[in-house]
Amino acid sequence: MMMTAPERELREYISETSERTDVGPGSPLPLGTQERAGGVNFALFSRHASRVRLELFSNSEHDAPARVIDLDSARNRTGDVWHVWVAGIGSGQLYAYRVDGPYEPGKGHRFNFNRLLLDPFATAISRLPPWDFVSARGYDASVPEQDLALSKRDNSGSTPKCVLVNEPFDWSADQPPRHPWSKTVIYETHVRGFTIHPSSGVDHPGTYRGLMEKIPYLKSLGVTAVELMPVQEFNDTSVTRRNPQTGHPLKNYWGYDPVVFCAPKASYSSSGGSGQQKLEFKEMIRAFHKAGIEVILDVVFNHTAEGDQLGPTLCFRGIDNAIFYTLADDKRYYKDYTGTGNTVNANHPVVRDHILGALRYWMIEMHVDGFRFDLASVLGRDGTGKLLANAPLLERIAEDPILRDVKIIAEAWDAAGAYEVGSFSECRWAEWNGRYRDDIRRFWRGDEGMLGIFASRIGGSADIYSKSGKGPEASINFVTCHDGFTLNDLVSYRSKHNEANGEDNDDGTDSNFSQNCGAEGTTIDAGIETLRKRQIKNFLLTLLISRGVPMLLGGDECRRTQGGNNNAYCQDNGTSWLDWTLLEQHQEIYRFARAMIAFRGANPVLSKEQFYTDTEIRWLNPAGRLPDWFDPKQKSLACLIQGNEQAALLLMFNAAANDTDFALPPLPKGSRWHLAVDTCRSAPQDSFAARTEALVDHSKPYRLQGRSSAIFLARRQESASGQSSE
Repeated sequence: MMMTAPERELREYISETSERTDVGPGSPLPLGTQERAGGVNFALFSRHASRVRLELFSNSEHDAPARVIDLDSARNRTGDVWHVWVAGIGSGQLYAYRVDGPYEPGKGHRFNFNRLLLDPFATAISRLPPWDFVSARGYDASVPEQDLALSKRDNSGSTPKCVLVNEPFDWSADQPPRHPWSKTVIYETHVRGFTIHPSSGVDHPGTYRGLMEKIPYLKSLGVTAVELMPVQEFNDTSVTRRNPQTGHPLKNYWGYDPVVFCAPKASYSSSGGSGQQKLEFKEMIRAFHKAGIEVILDVVFNHTAEGDQLGPTLCFRGIDNAIFYTLADDKRYYKDYTGTGNTVNANHPVVRDHILGALRYWMIEMHVDGFRFDLASVLGRDGTGKLLANAPLLERIAEDPILRDVKIIAEAWDAAGAYEVGSFSECRWAEWNGRYRDDIRRFWRGDEGMLGIFASRIGGSADIYSKSGKGPEASINFVTCHDGFTLNDLVSYRSKHNEANGEDNDDGTDSNFSQNCGAEGTTIDAGIETLRKRQIKNFLLTLLISRGVPMLLGGDECRRTQGGNNNAYCQDNGTSWLDWTLLEQHQEIYRFARAMIAFRGANPVLSKEQFYTDTEIRWLNPAGRLPDWFDPKQKSLACLIQGNEQAALLLMFNAAANDTDFALPPLPKGSRWHLAVDTCRSAPQDSFAARTEALVDHSKPYRLQGRSSAIFLARRQESASGQSSE
């Protein structure tokens, strides 16, 4: 008869078999850090490394670490992932890595154990003002061949450290608004620039909390989503030039230069940069969601701040340069499809996983609602730079089950000539419609031959998107964005004025399709100012009646100006900041923008996620007949829109300089045309609130002034008894 051993107490068994050390082998997953069993697990990918060291710091400004842990290649490595578990540490702990291996630039390897490296999955980076970007290089970048010699300079005192922040956050039953595209109005802005001006009136200017303080303003304006320019941690002192006009140092203001992909910018935190930035960012998201506003991040995965072969070693280059970057045939150099010196090797399987992991982090951990991908065409290139017909990364992002409900928007071009607007991907990607921007600008500038193109743009750009099976919701419509003129400057300058950038006015595009209305820049000429206001209203009206998803550049609603600078990436000053006194100075434009957003919401026929059918829309010339689409001189157009169970809308557009008479189409008996908007009128007669629209005389044509637009609604007349007349 077999005897069974007595059951042992679990606690006793655990105590006998548990590892008795404060440093264990750890686990290869997940990459980055994770609190586990009274300590923290660290995991770092590096295929070609020969050794990895984890350094723990007590102060971000100290060169010497408080503790050094060398990872054993046998005990602390699984495949290409190095890992270790350390007991007794938690939130607030500072850490960084050193990674050793071959320093052979000609073969693509740039390991240097003297470089202190950031964790690619760090969720917070300590502030270390000023971040010494030059010292991070380790050599004099002005000497071209210096990158061929191994630098022995230790950069630990001039680089920030990673910060552990793993405390649970009280989301208070937070729920993302998940507005459909048809109800989405996007407002693009900059976290710092939105409130840093002294006129903002907030208690925490230039921060996530300052942005929270302006939620009532955004809610009142009527936008449903904010699109934030980069918040992925970047070095704002990387620009080393000075403003030649003032002598002041220039800065990396826009932030399209990430050092890691998952950490929110520390200097945008009002609470501190030792991990508080992560918590304050979450508070901001929670507050926006409570107000029913989504948050979309402008993310940069196409390149990093490490630049070309003479750039600094901060993270990816020192961890595994040959994996993370697309290298030239001579592997000392980088292929540059971004205009920044390097290109992330986005379709390498390991790098794809890194990018997908970062997106999941922002969505799951930080509750972000969507992403706009900077130079997204780069993400569709393979390791040789070839554009892929069905890029694996783009498909994975679109089909990822966790990211299924987030908005994904592509800037469907890059700096190497790719322009994929309308053909970016057959998946669910939306796109910044650069052709919309250019064509709408050209129409209202008065260019010839734009009539049919203009009609297509306001109809949702079926000529661009229908061939890929997408609807108008794929088109993110915009007239202006951070990159280029503001709306005020679009009608105030014929040419760019970027002298303050210190690049001899050679930077920024020359294809602005702008006009100055008679004077270059500011003027006291009343006639020019009247025309400028009218053109601004024309652009706002066109944007907000077009099918597709409208995006408004922050500050355009109050005529923010950059003084003609169309590339203000380095201007962390009044050139870029929103001066809130403009809101009072240009109340007429603000009122009009707010009214047009409300009008769009009240007339859902304008934003349906389908292209117009022949029964929904009828195009007309001023005489009320079919337009001659092939007449290049024709610059006036109308359209009659009939929605399901909606009153008819009549839209008129006159880009000609002369006044034009438009016939009012006949209506069923008992219905009359009412004027809702006319951009040539001054406030408050330029737009009417719902149910207060002005009755017009339908027996004669409506005279629309030159360079104006108007909207009419058909409504049944009510008799004196309050009943609709028959």
